[in-house]
Amino acid sequence: MVDEDGSAAAYPASWEADVVLGDGGTAHLRPIRPSDADALARFHDAQSEESVYARFFAPYPHLSQRDLHRFTHVDHRDRVALVAVIGEDIVGVVRYDKINASQAEVAFNIADSHQGRGLGSVLLEHIAAAARDRGITRFFAETLPTNTRMIKVFEDAGYRVARDYDDGVVAVDFDLTPTENSLAVMRSREHRAEAQSILRLLFPRHVAVVGASRAYRTVGRTVLANLEAAGFSGELSVVNPGALEVAGRPAYPTVLDVPGEVDLAIVAVPAEAVGAVVLDCAQKGVRGLVVLSVGFGEDGAEEGRRRQRDLVRLARSHGMRVVGPSSFGVVNTDPAVRLNASLAPVAPATGRIGMFSQAGALGLAILDAAAARGLGLSTFVSAGNRADVSVNDLLQYWQDDVSTSSVLLYLESIGNPRKFTRLARRLAALKPVVALRSGRASQGVPVGHSVRESRVPREAVDALFRQAGVIRVESISQLFDVGQLVATQPLPEGDRVAVVGNSDALGLLTADALESWRMQLAGAPCSVRPEATAEEFAAAVEQVYARDDVDSVVAVFMPPLVTPGQDVAAVVASAAQRYGKTTVSTFLGIRGVPEQLRGEPDGALPPRGSVPSYPTPEEAVRALVAASRYAAWRRKPRGTVAELDVDAAGARELVEARLAAADGDGRVRLAHDDAARLLACYGVRVEPTVFVSTVGEAVAAARRLGYPVVLKTAVPALRSRPDLSDVRLDLADSSALVRAWSELRTSLGEGAVRDAILQRMAPVGVPVVVQALEDPLFGPTVSFGVGGVASELLGDRTYRFPPLTSTDVADMVRGVKALPLLTGHRGSTPVDLAAVEDLVARVAALKDDLPEVGELVLDPVLASGGGTSVLRAVVWLERPDAREDVGPRRLA
Repeated sequence: MVDEDGSAAAYPASWEADVVLGDGGTAHLRPIRPSDADALARFHDAQSEESVYARFFAPYPHLSQRDLHRFTHVDHRDRVALVAVIGEDIVGVVRYDKINASQAEVAFNIADSHQGRGLGSVLLEHIAAAARDRGITRFFAETLPTNTRMIKVFEDAGYRVARDYDDGVVAVDFDLTPTENSLAVMRSREHRAEAQSILRLLFPRHVAVVGASRAYRTVGRTVLANLEAAGFSGELSVVNPGALEVAGRPAYPTVLDVPGEVDLAIVAVPAEAVGAVVLDCAQKGVRGLVVLSVGFGEDGAEEGRRRQRDLVRLARSHGMRVVGPSSFGVVNTDPAVRLNASLAPVAPATGRIGMFSQAGALGLAILDAAAARGLGLSTFVSAGNRADVSVNDLLQYWQDDVSTSSVLLYLESIGNPRKFTRLARRLAALKPVVALRSGRASQGVPVGHSVRESRVPREAVDALFRQAGVIRVESISQLFDVGQLVATQPLPEGDRVAVVGNSDALGLLTADALESWRMQLAGAPCSVRPEATAEEFAAAVEQVYARDDVDSVVAVFMPPLVTPGQDVAAVVASAAQRYGKTTVSTFLGIRGVPEQLRGEPDGALPPRGSVPSYPTPEEAVRALVAASRYAAWRRKPRGTVAELDVDAAGARELVEARLAAADGDGRVRLAHDDAARLLACYGVRVEPTVFVSTVGEAVAAARRLGYPVVLKTAVPALRSRPDLSDVRLDLADSSALVRAWSELRTSLGEGAVRDAILQRMAPVGVPVVVQALEDPLFGPTVSFGVGGVASELLGDRTYRFPPLTSTDVADMVRGVKALPLLTGHRGSTPVDLAAVEDLVARVAALKDDLPEVGELVLDPVLASGGGTSVLRAVVWLERPDAREDVGPRRLA
């Protein structure tokens, strides 16, 4: 804000951002500073005459000192300018000058050498956000008709643009309020840019290994050997200032001395030397870094964290993305590149699984596990400390990667859950995503990972995965159990499963496992005698696969004594291929895909159509259940976010007013009437409540409310205790009310009636609880459960993360274990589930719109056949940290 004396507002550091450009490179955006005068002059002098004329409508070869002062000295309110910086150079400028209370004139200038990289669009996003922060709602701009790039930036942004042509100038005017279209445009650009940034890392033409030494079994030398052994198709160089050659290759003192362009640098030098390497790479024009070095955030020391921050800041400000530090490396098995820039001595076989791992130390074990099962990978990325490149970047890349048909994730933390949910949901609609997240018991964050603390229970994290369609598993073994199934078999078309094999005992174990997971058993298990011939097996298998009521098949076999095992396997593999039904097997105690169960070669290992085998029927069934549930999620309609008639402006005004009046830490509990007003803005009615402290007040209040009424204590320590009767229901007249008052005072004490509540009697129903929370990590979170001590103790709550579609809301309400209480248990009247879902949707919309609502609790809500009655609402307000994944594009 500008002070009364006219001085400038404080430098808005929150406007600084690292951004990914359209070609995958990066830049740093920040408000302009007075110290930028020289850089701005160089920027202007380097522009072509055409670019200068398009910006100033006149020849303007040099900026005067007066102009430089005016352009670099802004008040960050009425006059705002942002610059895009790569290295020490300004490559783009955008500014606005306020015209009136709500409108400002905006202008761009992009360096000639950086046009076409998407700088204009990302600068517009950030200047628009800055303008909204300062109360500006509309932008106006004038440009020449020949400046088609500028006009296209405005028109392609997704805003509703009005154009006017007068006196040889095109005038553009548009509202800055984000629209569904503008948000979609921004997300689409983000997707393309982040996917391109990963593509640059995985398809380098020239790799430099920095730190490869002549000593064997060192990190750099190992990576160099692995790159050579994999047959990397591009150029390969070694950087080592202390050697003339390494492994028969010339060694260069620095990256700057390497001939030609370098796309990717593999950094394996001591942590304290990494900064200098990054600067050399920046000067060389390297596009990306894979940092294998340790000694950064993973050691927990402040010095290591500082090095990690400096590494990312330096790299991004010079246009580079970083994998690591403490990374195990990256792998791309595409025959066009054959990149094994990792510590794995043998590159994975070519396949169609993309894999992401945060744990550098587990990289080799993970790749060994994949190889042991015969699983081929398309790409593998070990993010190490995840200082820059994260799982979200890989989700963007794999969405369009034709070489990847399924994705496996090993996660130790989720830095931006809102973005992860959005991207994973979009990817899972196309390709299976299987994830293992460690640290679930403690919700702990690995050392070196920068993640906000979370207050949500682990059940909420599970719900996040379900909402996004991610298949969650419990161990590395399960990760590959499910991964090999979704990578090789078609998805089940339903839950009907047939069992076929040569052992009654194994068949019964399989049937029990299926029933325990609530799968539908398609008839009794079909068994042949243990010594049956391959022809008898074939007849039984054909009988099972030919049935129309079978979606999936579990084939279970004991090692036969007389019939060759490979003949039986061939029978199963052939039937699975011909009928196209999802098939898993327990075969000869083998985990993975036995040779005899592999399908026809299709360029992937194992080939699509191979039949995975598991040592036990239970493991086979568990993998099949995971695939079936994922397939059901794919088939289910996504639903839409309800368009509710709400007064968002009125709610915002109320919240801001109460927060402004708060003191101390800013956390304030709304009074009952204010809570009711806030909820009414979103169409939620809270039953009128009167607080009384004498029997006379109670009788007078009951007369106003109308009988019958309910009397209950408001003392927190006495409420909702199963051993105390703190509520008196259905009081029909004043005599009944006076008696109830006396009973409460006698049983609970004088304090119970000095702080009492009176409400009109609501329709009898099932108590339910709806809660909303602003979590520092996950953002808005909504939960639902049936009321009562049993549900509370058993943790019978469902969770979702707004915005919620109609399908999300239905899954929440119908996903509690106590659902029968809502649907007519033991002959009771079913409640109006549509009304319950409407209430949850409205609470979710409120929470999504108002981050300042730190906590909201509706308890109890009585759900009946006639709708819902909210009897009590508690709302806490506080100023939250900025939500992740909100606002213009930026890297974390």
